[in-house]
Amino acid sequence: MTANLTLAPATLSDVPALCALLSQLFAQEQEFTPDLSAQQAGLQLILQQPDTGCILVARQHGEVIAMVSLLFTISTALGGRVALLEDMVVDKRFRGQHIGSQLLAYAIEHARAQQVRRITLLTDHDNHSAQRFYRQHGFQPSSMQAWRLLL
Repeated sequence: MTANLTLAPATLSDVPALCALLSQLFAQEQEFTPDLSAQQAGLQLILQQPDTGCILVARQHGEVIAMVSLLFTISTALGGRVALLEDMVVDKRFRGQHIGSQLLAYAIEHARAQQVRRITLLTDHDNHSAQRFYRQHGFQPSSMQAWRLLL
C-alpha cells in the first residue's frame, strides 16, 4: 500500500473533494460534462441512502485523492444483489502510483462483503488504458451494449 494511504467509505463532508474528482473524470469522458450542482445532488443522494450504493475513497494525509462508487440493484439472472461501478477516478496528481488498483481491490472486497454477485462497469469504447486496467483486475468485456434514453 502507498505510504499514508487510507481506504474508507466517503462521508457528506467529502462532497466538495468528490466533486473536484468528478470534474476531472467528466472532462475526459465523451458523454458527460462537469455540472457541479448535479454532481453534488447525486453524491448526496448516494451518501444519504446507503441501500442504493456507496462511495469509497482513498485519502493521503487526510486528503481525498481517489474515489469509486458502487450502485446496487438486483439481478433476476443471478438471483441476487449486483452493483454498477460508476465513477472511478484518481486525482491526476497521484496517477501511476497504484492507488487506483488499491481502491478497486477495496471496492471489490466491499462488494463481496455486501453479498454482491457481479460488478458491471462502462468505459468509453476508445479508453484503452481504462480497459487494460479493468482487465488486469479480472473484469472481462461483455457482448452486451449500453443503450440509453435520457428523460
